[in-house]
Amino acid sequence: MKVIFDTDPGVDDAMALYYALAHPSIEVVGITTVFGNVTVTQATANALYLCGLTQCDAIPVAAGAARPLHKTPEAPPAHIHGSDGLGNLPQRDSVIGFAVEKDAADFLIAQVRANPHAITLVAVGPLTNLATALARDTTWAALVQRVVIMGGAVSVPGNVTATAEANIWNDPHAAQLVFEAPWQVDVVSLDVTHQVIMPAQLFERLAQRQPHAAMQTLNHAVQFYARYYSQRHADTVGKMHGCFGHDVLAFMALTDPALFQTLDTRLGVTTAGPEEGRTVQLTEGPARHTIYTSVDSAGCVKAFEATLAANWLG
Repeated sequence: MKVIFDTDPGVDDAMALYYALAHPSIEVVGITTVFGNVTVTQATANALYLCGLTQCDAIPVAAGAARPLHKTPEAPPAHIHGSDGLGNLPQRDSVIGFAVEKDAADFLIAQVRANPHAITLVAVGPLTNLATALARDTTWAALVQRVVIMGGAVSVPGNVTATAEANIWNDPHAAQLVFEAPWQVDVVSLDVTHQVIMPAQLFERLAQRQPHAAMQTLNHAVQFYARYYSQRHADTVGKMHGCFGHDVLAFMALTDPALFQTLDTRLGVTTAGPEEGRTVQLTEGPARHTIYTSVDSAGCVKAFEATLAANWLG
């Protein structure tokens, strides 16, 4: 499966990227970066760094949106991901990489037009890059094979407000445009990501099994991330000392669909008011979106560990 990964790395983004690079069924043909967990400048640096550590620096990285379409931007959540997005790494190895000249929106359009009906977009940050590309070219969406996003909270509480999930809340207008576009959108929301807890010990085992800079970096980042989630969700995540498997589940929806239950529906976004960023099910119009409603949590953790424990780093 040819995939362009739209991301704001971010610890769980790094987890998802390494799962995608390690999985034999996925070919990452490009990465587009966006503000969110960190600034877009830091997100781009992190994408280049994570790829460089794995000798995947041939994957093109395109820098994207630095702010939402309309709303005032929020400060990145350094207390969750670290000020550098990777758990405040004590040092970084020397990795050389540069973003391509095209910005993310133009890169998305060009790649999809060069590979019609062959590219899946996996978007795990604010959806500003996709919305910008839709505004520049109204027809390229029909050439996308599939869109999978990690975002939204449909029947569970949000994680930024009582009703809103962070990626949708960061740019609700962009999310609304993405939901209205003429393509199939699969929505891996908090409804399922809060069902999957990745134990911190899993990443320690992976780092011991593969003493590689990439796995050491991921382990460091996850330990920082897990401390936050174990404290905030002491009654669930804290009992296992781990973190939610947010972004990686967007890729698992592609590689292991049998682990999920889904529902076809139609979604919209509240773009203003006290419920800004809320993902809502609409009662009118055709069912053009698929939401993921339940998941085999143990199966996800097992599949993730098996994939990262394979000999993908050489």
